[in-house]
Amino acid sequence: MRFVEELPGANTRIEFTEVFQKVPEGYIGFVEELPGANTQGRTLEEARANLQEAIEMTLEANRILAEESIASIQDVISEPVFVEI
Repeated sequence: MRFVEELPGANTRIEFTEVFQKVPEGYIGFVEELPGANTQGRTLEEARANLQEAIEMTLEANRILAEESIASIQDVISEPVFVEI
């Protein structure tokens, strides 16, 4: 996962590694850095589009779960962290 750019007032772009495998039914795909983001499609293009949606849904679900898990906890510090790999 790599942050590609941060622009004021814009969403942060993050680079992930997509992996696709050809199977008899079409393609299956997943994201190396994001467990739970996986999909399938009849064509590679369909699998790519589906994986984009799976990434967005996985990130949103993870954020909601994290917010819910700390909502009732007192003395919580929540802050951004930047990592260079």
